[in-house]
Amino acid sequence: MATAFSPSKFAAQPFPLNTTSQNNPLTIPTTASAFLGSTRKPILLSSSSNLNLRRGSLTVVKALSKGIPARAILSELLGKATGCCRGQGGSMHIFSREHNMLGGFAFIGEGIPIGTGAAFTSKYKREVLKEADCDHVTLAFFGDGACNNGQFYECLNMAALWKLPIVFVVENNLWAIGMSHLRATSVPPIYKKGPAFGMPGVHVDGMDVLKVREVAKEAIGRARRGEGPTLVECETYRFRGHSLADPDKLRDPAEKAHYAARDPITALKKYLIDNSLASEADLKAI
Repeated sequence: MATAFSPSKFAAQPFPLNTTSQNNPLTIPTTASAFLGSTRKPILLSSSSNLNLRRGSLTVVKALSKGIPARAILSELLGKATGCCRGQGGSMHIFSREHNMLGGFAFIGEGIPIGTGAAFTSKYKREVLKEADCDHVTLAFFGDGACNNGQFYECLNMAALWKLPIVFVVENNLWAIGMSHLRATSVPPIYKKGPAFGMPGVHVDGMDVLKVREVAKEAIGRARRGEGPTLVECETYRFRGHSLADPDKLRDPAEKAHYAARDPITALKKYLIDNSLASEADLKAI
């Protein structure tokens, strides 16, 4: 299998279970391969018009990253006709054909086949219709809870079989509402399920913006070269309940404190200041 991934780029992983080694992300894992996960138990900052994005929830962040104006998004959240979906989409169904934002979907895992279909469209245009300038790559975002649904496996199989230009991004925050990831799946390392279908599976620290960006660039490049899909597991955490209706009483306070100390925004701020890329005043102005 052709690959552009460099294992040395992913040598340092901060998760608590095992930080001593990291296998080549594109090597099919063995039973001895460590899962760098929570002991108690998806950013692609691209404004390229040649990336199709879709996600089942948290669509606001993706919409902003695709260049949809913040005013249009806020209008959509308030149900106004000036919203990007004329006020009919709300927070979970933000869509913009102009920005190649394929929308969010309320049902768990529902957007994975939509993303796979979009990737098939891109491949069909390029190889059958001979549209040489069609270099679109689809990014399908979903959570760990969706990975126990049948369409996830069906789409991995189809994407690998046809070498579709798609990156499956699992935003594994270790909890599906109130269900711990370890209690919900027999094989917790989600990235290992990629090689089972003949595609690379990569585990990355989802709390590190720069590491995620690095993995994303290589996965997108691989798709554009016609080398097929990649499964990327971004291990992250949410600091509050699943929604306003979730009182968040099931998670261990110590676990929440552990991940809160690794806030990705705080970490990126420190990196920018330490490397003289921005000042405190610059960041406040932003």
